[in-house]
Amino acid sequence: MKNYVQAGNVITATAPAGGVSSGDGVLFDSLFGVASTDAAEGEDFELATIGVFDLPKAAVSVTFGAPLYWDDDAKVITTVDSTTAGANAVAGIAITAADSGVATARVRLVI
Repeated sequence: MKNYVQAGNVITATAPAGGVSSGDGVLFDSLFGVASTDAAEGEDFELATIGVFDLPKAAVSVTFGAPLYWDDDAKVITTVDSTTAGANAVAGIAITAADSGVATARVRLVI
């Protein structure tokens, strides 16, 4: 296909204010991904948009298969969607359950 560019599993993005560290959740408007590399503000970095990642989680219980959202202010996964809170973007689906006291959620990213 002459117009095919790439699979899109990892894309190049420009680091936002404050930069990024490898493993950080990063939100660009409605595109959520995980930084594959470190980058200072304004530098290009690789953003994984497909895959399964352990990400920091708010103090909420998560059930297997539950939709998960990214709280960009707190930089954590939550079960509160944007309709309820007004600011949280879709991040992925929980592939393991986690009690509220567990610090991370295992998330399959979705677009």
